[in-house]
This record gives sequence, C-alpha cells and structure tokens, in this order.
Amino acid sequence: MDLPKTFDSKSAEERWFQKWIDLGYFKADPAREGRVFSVVIPPPNITGQLHLGHALNVSLQDIIVRTRRMQGYNTLWLPGTDHAGIATQNAVEKNLAKDGKDRHLLGRDAFVDRVWQWRATYGDRIMNQLRRLGASCDWSRERFTLDPGLSRAVTKVFVDLYNKNLIYRAKRLINWCPRCETALSDLEVDHKDVAGSLWYIRYPLADGAGSITIATTRPETMLGDTAVAVNPGDERYTPYVGKTIRLPLMGREIKIIADAAIDREFGTGALKVTPAHDPVDFELGKRHSLEQIAVLDGKARINENGGAYRGLSREDARKQIVRDLEQAELLEKIEPHKHAVGVCSRCDTIVEPMLSEQWFMRTREMADRAIEAVRKGDTTFHPRFWENTFFNWLENIHDWCISRQLWWGHRIPAYRCARCEHLIVAAERPSRCPECDGSDIIQDDDVLDTWFSSGLWPMSTLGWPDDTPELRRYYPTSLLLTGFDIIFFWVARMMMFGLELTDQVPFKDVYITPLVRDELGKKMTKSKGNVVDPLDLMEQYGADAVRFTLAQLAAQGRDVILSHDRFAASRAFANKIWNAARFVMMNLDGAPQPLATVEIVKLGLAERWILSRLDDTIGEVSRSIDAYEFNLAAMKLYQFIWHEFCDWYIELSKDSLKAGGERQAAARWVVVNVFDKMLRLLHPFMPFVTEEIWQVIRPYIDEPNLAAHLPIAKYPEPSTTNPLSPAEETAMNHCIEATEAINSLRSLLGWHPGQRVTAVINAGDATGASELETWRSYATALAKLETVKVGKSSGDRAVFSHLAWADVGVEAPEGYDFQVARQKLQKQLDEVGKHAAQHEARLNDSRFMTKADPEARAEVAQRFESLQAQRKLLSEQLRQLEERA
Repeated sequence: MDLPKTFDSKSAEERWFQKWIDLGYFKADPAREGRVFSVVIPPPNITGQLHLGHALNVSLQDIIVRTRRMQGYNTLWLPGTDHAGIATQNAVEKNLAKDGKDRHLLGRDAFVDRVWQWRATYGDRIMNQLRRLGASCDWSRERFTLDPGLSRAVTKVFVDLYNKNLIYRAKRLINWCPRCETALSDLEVDHKDVAGSLWYIRYPLADGAGSITIATTRPETMLGDTAVAVNPGDERYTPYVGKTIRLPLMGREIKIIADAAIDREFGTGALKVTPAHDPVDFELGKRHSLEQIAVLDGKARINENGGAYRGLSREDARKQIVRDLEQAELLEKIEPHKHAVGVCSRCDTIVEPMLSEQWFMRTREMADRAIEAVRKGDTTFHPRFWENTFFNWLENIHDWCISRQLWWGHRIPAYRCARCEHLIVAAERPSRCPECDGSDIIQDDDVLDTWFSSGLWPMSTLGWPDDTPELRRYYPTSLLLTGFDIIFFWVARMMMFGLELTDQVPFKDVYITPLVRDELGKKMTKSKGNVVDPLDLMEQYGADAVRFTLAQLAAQGRDVILSHDRFAASRAFANKIWNAARFVMMNLDGAPQPLATVEIVKLGLAERWILSRLDDTIGEVSRSIDAYEFNLAAMKLYQFIWHEFCDWYIELSKDSLKAGGERQAAARWVVVNVFDKMLRLLHPFMPFVTEEIWQVIRPYIDEPNLAAHLPIAKYPEPSTTNPLSPAEETAMNHCIEATEAINSLRSLLGWHPGQRVTAVINAGDATGASELETWRSYATALAKLETVKVGKSSGDRAVFSHLAWADVGVEAPEGYDFQVARQKLQKQLDEVGKHAAQHEARLNDSRFMTKADPEARAEVAQRFESLQAQRKLLSEQLRQLEERA
C-alpha cells in the first residue's frame, strides 16, 4: 500500500471513524477483565452547536480514553445529551414566535410534543459533530436525561428524599424570571452593575406630626411595604420607633420598627420594608412577624394588591408612581446611584425577588459530606486550586429551590386530591386519594430544575437504581472533565447526590478545563463576534490539527489563546509526519514483511540514540497524560517527532538505509520500530493521520498478535534497559550542538546551503578529540562539511561559537566581507536585546509577578534566560567579526 503525496484528512476521518465503529472497538464490556477506566461525557444541551469549549473538552477526554484503551484498560466512555429544561423551552418558544404562536396557544401536551420534535431535529446534531472530532465513545450507550431509565431514577430520588424529609414544599422568597416565568436558583442569576437612581420619598406620620424620608432604588415596590425600619442605635429615629406611618399613595398604615441589621449610613438610615419583594426585607419581616404583600404577578406586572396601578408593568408603574409622588409633594430628591441587579442567565431579563410556593431540597448535610470527601482525597481536582472554589460554594450553600414553572422537563411526582387537598408524593400516579378516597387526582404542574437530573448523570446512565453489571463495574467513574463555570451547578451536585445515594463519590478525579479565548485574549462570545466554529476549523485544517492544537494549549490553570497560526502549525506537523512516512516507505522497497528483529547492542550510535530518545518520550508522554498535563505530552511528542526523529534521525539514517546487507536491515528495523511506536503514542492526539500511516507500516512490524488497527494496538512502554550509555548520550548531544553551531555559522558567513565548508572543533583535551571520532561522520553529513579540523584553525578566517565543552568554528569563504557581516549581526543582536529587555521588564513588574499564574511567570523567565544566552553567543560572534573586519 503506497501513500499518496498529500494527506486527505476529510476522507481519512470519515473512513476510519466508521471502520472503528463497525468493528466495535469503542464498545465497553463489563465482563471483560482488566483495570477499569470510565468516563461519562458532560452532556451538552440539545439547544446548541459544537463550540470550542466542547471541542477542547472532548479532545482531552478522547486523548486519555484512547490512551487507557491502548494500555489494556476496560474502558467505558459514555456519551449523551441534556434536555436543558429552561434553555430548550426558550429556544422552542422563540422558534414558535417566528410563526406568531406561543406555547399557551398550543397547550402543554402539544408544546411538549413540539419540543420532542426539536430534539429529534437538533438534539443529535452535536453528537454527530463530536463523532466528526473523533470521539471514541461507546456510541451504543448514548443517553438522554429524559430517557425512561434516567427519568425513573429522577423520580425515585425525589420520592426517597421527600420521605427522608430532605425535600419539602414551602412559601419563600425566590428568584423569578418574568420572561421565562419560572423560579431560578441563585446560580442561574447573573449580577451586573447598572446606572440607576436613588429616590428619596417622604412617608408621613399617621398622626400628622411630620414625616420620615426613606431612600429606595425601587419606588414601585412601595405598594407592598408593611413597615419602615431604623437602627435602634440611630438617635435620629429613636423617638419614632413604635409610631405609625401612612403609606403614600396607598393610605395603609404601617409601623416604624427597630432592627440592628439596618445600615445607618445608607440613604437616610430609614428603610422601607417590603417582605414579599426583597430578600433582606423577607428575613427582617420574619423576625418582626410582618405581613407579606405581593404586588407583582408572574410577568412582573402590578397585581390586584397594587390599587390604581394594577396591570402596569414594573417599569411603567415606577414612572407613574414617581409622577404621583412629585404631584403629592412627597418626592424629596433623586440622586444617581450605581447598583447591582440580578438578571436571568438565560435571557438577561432583570430577575424579580418573588414570594412563591416552591419545592426545596435540604443541602447542608449533603454539602458537608461532599466537602469531607474532597478533603480526604476521595476526589481530587486538577488543578488543585479549584478545590477552594468548590469548598467556598458548598460552605455557604442554601437549600436548593428545585422546582421550575416550565413544561419541558421531569414533571414533579407530587399529586393533590381535588376533593380534600391531600398531597401525595409517589413514583406512580395514585388512582385514589388515601385520605378521602377521591379519584380526582391532579399532578403538580412544575418540573424539576435541569441540574437535578444532571446531578444523577454518572450513576443513572449506568442503570442506577438497578444493580446493573455496568454500575458494579464502572462506578465510581474514573474522571470528570468539565469547565470551571459549572463546578457549582453540576460538579458539587453530583458529589452530593453520589454520596447520599450510593455512599461513594461519583468520580475519582476532576479535571477543570481552561477557558478558550481568541488570539487577543478575549473571551469568545456571540456579542463580540469572535466565536470560532470548530467545524469550520476542521474543514480548514483537519480534525487532527484541531485536536493537537487544543491539547498543546491546554496548560492547567491557564486560558487557551487560539490563533489560526497555531492550527496551521499543527496541520504542518501532520504534513511533516506524512512526508516522513513517505520517506520510510520509499526505503522499505523490497524489505521482508515483517522485518526481523535486530540485536540492539550491535546497532550504531545514531540508531541507539534514537531508540533512547524514543524511550524517554514514551515515559514523559505517559507521565504527563497520567497527570492530566496534556500540553506537556503534546509538546514532548512534537519535539521528538519533528526535531529528533525527522530533523536528526532521518538525516542520520539515509546512508544506512542505502547501504545494503546487515547495516541496511538494521536501519530499516530501527526506522520502522521507532515510527510504529511514535504513531501509537501520537494516535490519541491525532487518530486519523496516524491510522492512515500505520496501516502501511503495519506489515513490517514484528509483533505477536499484532492488532488490526491503532485504537486497539498496544500502547508503547519504555525499554527496561537504556540502549545508550551516559558517555554515548553525551557524545550525541555534542554532535547535535556542534552541528547546530556549524549550520548557524554557515549562515552567518554567507555559505550557500549546498556548499561544503571546513569546520574547526577545539575540544580542549584528548578525551574530547577521541569522542569526536565517534560522531565525526554524522556531523560531516549533517552539516555538509568538506573537512573537520581538530584543534585551532589555520589562519584567522574562522568564526567560533563557544560551547560548554568545545569551541566550534567555521572558516569564512574567500573574499568574505567581515564588515557587512558585522553590521548584519549587530542588527540581529539589537533585536534579541530588545526582546530580552521586554521580558526582563515583565519579570521586574510587581503587578505581573503578583497576578500572573506560576506557569506564565516561569515561561517568561525561561524565555528571558534563552534570550540572554542568544545575546551572549551573538556578542561573542560579533567580537570575532570585529577583530577580522
């Protein structure tokens, strides 16, 4: 099988992925022996397209899953999607609105049918996109959070927790979205600063003896005031405590109360108290047994308790109330006031604190167990600093409002008897009321918060509450790989549910992915217009290049900064490997299949060197993947493949591959053996190009029971003994350093790339000269040398690089103009000095050193050190040129 001149990525992606699926390589079998590695995919919402966050998340998951599968683990990677209650309902409602319809016109059953149609049309799209990326999930086990099995688990949990008194129904102040017309948890509310006003309103005393001025950001809620509160230590108001005020515009009499929670410095120090529309006022009202008067309906319009303002929106009511207060001469003044408001994270509508009867789950004991599990190390976060975020939220957790006033989702399994109002919580709809034997049983209209079912994902997807083989084998899962933005929403809740329901953590490791930013470092958002579609990137660069780029950039604790240059570089990397494979195949013409294994001790220095570098790479890549340091693994592979194998060893092997006899046979075995293991190492990162090449290399591989395809091939392990002695390793390092120095000097001195030059190497002692003989022939070939002079140069036309172990020089051509070269080198030195100064300034910048993460500081320090070394080398070369100019 020959390799064409170029790699057709799209053809390979479609062909090989379908082949792997057809052969069942990704299917998990709980009966199979071996260590277990299991992952459940963070289920994407059925509303969305694949975005770069998904691409990063899935690429990293696939890297470790493919690695573990090749290492012989019994591997399960379970895919699926989330019904995403409020987000999906909003998407379908917007779609209906285009035709002038809304869900209320359709009715609940018809609307839910419409959402299921949406799911059929759009829900599978993202799963197909993940396949395009090469995700090696067990696609036969795909799950959806509204599947019957998962729904049964949700119902059981609700009923069991209700019977344990961990779920209850209560009338409380909750976050309410007037646009979505549903309750929201605190986590579903974003906060943003707005430029508003502070209205100062006079509240007249009922006895006519003056007034108290209060300051408020929300005049419209004064319709529901039930008190005015002051601090008991505020001497300005001590005489007024206990007196009665006549509420402006409403005429209702309310009391002046004292409470230590009142801030004397805000506004006038007197606070209007509206228990039904403010969280602080709600708690204050409970302490003082105040009436709770709700004046807004579910659409944030004034209700029947708002008197003459009934039917007005909250915005229109505010304007009218301010006008009426001005007319009644009760508005003292208006001041500009910047303050934070809560907005719905789904639709950006200002959230209304609303008194409402909802379902809640007690969380304190569950949260404490989750905290303890992480502190004990049962679950470990990577990077570790995200544990502090996890702890901080759980330590300050409130009871969770789990009911939502939606039609799409898991309907709450609670029923009420129409005759006697008796509440029944049960897994199945009761036929009759156990209290009055009534048969008119009505189910609760509400559905559960999406995160309730998502919180059960690791176990419900494996068959819980049934005792399934999958649950016994694959739970707890090995790894959760997710974004930092859902540590609260999802990670913490899975931990709480897992420990409460199974007495086990749901996963042993949590890897928090970086945030993906554009090349200017800005967060990608639709509003900024800087969102990049990974499907477009795959069309342009290929799936392998996209995956490898994302892995390279995924440093723990650092944002991913994307640019097209990085994707283009990864595509060039794939092409480099392809061309190397063509070189290898060209040199295998007529070779036996498979190649006979050779004795490593009989190999030449270069062959044993590349085998040693391969062993080092295998060890480093394996360790980095085990530590979830995907970027380090990718960079090690890049360094080995591009530089050590392609740039150095392929050049070193050319003579041997043409030599014939045992030397050629040995060189063929080495190049195939190294290429084979290199492809296996790279396969989890770049699965398609590696499989395409491996299939043509495979017939030459001498391995018992050799796998048919890379996804199930044995992952490489380092040799038990190093094929290279320390002295030989030093010699090859010296060979490479000398060659690099010679090639740099060739360029400096203006030698044409094809011209043969004279090199001078002064190693300083007999040992160095003896070592040189072991690699003189390599340097001669690599640097295109006419001759190598050992010792000092004859004459004064040589320019040297001073290495730690030797001075390495190249003689200039006849008629060479040292003055022109000096000017050219000075310009290069100035440029390097400029960059060094910039990096030094960053290292001396206290703000950078304080705020930057350790990896960023280390990167700048390493770059500065490298620039300093370049500057020293160039300065020495410049000195030599000046001496000869």
